[in-house]
Amino acid sequence: MRICWFSTGVSSFIACCLSHDIDKIIYTHIDSQHPDSLRFLHDCEKLLGREIEILQSDKYKTVDDVIEARGCVNTIHGAPCTLELKKRVRQEWECENGVGHTYVWGYDASKRQRAARIVETMPESNHEFPLIKRGLTKQDCHGICERLDLRRPAMYDLGYPNNNCIGCVKGGMGYWNRIRRDFPEVFARRAAQERKFNGSCINGVFLDELDPERGNMETEIFEECGIACYIAMSEKEEP
Repeated sequence: MRICWFSTGVSSFIACCLSHDIDKIIYTHIDSQHPDSLRFLHDCEKLLGREIEILQSDKYKTVDDVIEARGCVNTIHGAPCTLELKKRVRQEWECENGVGHTYVWGYDASKRQRAARIVETMPESNHEFPLIKRGLTKQDCHGICERLDLRRPAMYDLGYPNNNCIGCVKGGMGYWNRIRRDFPEVFARRAAQERKFNGSCINGVFLDELDPERGNMETEIFEECGIACYIAMSEKEEP
């Protein structure tokens, strides 16, 4: 089968638009995402003229569920929420539907190295990167959505570069200071979890000690979780 992995991000939507003979478009939902993500998904369905299949973990619904159950916020191998809420859900789907499919990913032209890592870590499947093939950037994708009169997810309008979960444990100082401002209850909850499990989102800095003036979200390297997290940890890196 030819599968588009949709992330409720603008880049993955454009990748779906550019791909032909697709058998399924699949989105893995996490309740920690902004609720406007599902509005965007349904708007995309209307433009694409087809249903997007929604998967979700049977065991965990939110990032908080995973943190509390696993007793940690992040690890040197990767975020437990990535493993439980994204990777395991994909693996379960593959157990039921087999491997060897063609996967279409929404990596833009600046993510060639990430695309190469997908090919390396998932050799059992074929992979296509329509945005990279056409040299399209994320800015190009935003422009196309605007021309299609497609209202982008709310997190972009709040200034976030990606439509990730609110309070993503992989964010940097600038990201977390923006979360402190926009979603103070999420910031406070994650800060408390860091202390409870003695581990921080930001290497070497606990959130409750983070200087509100530190960081620059515009320069931080921060991937779009809905796409990148499917291959964030290789099989050898799993804890």
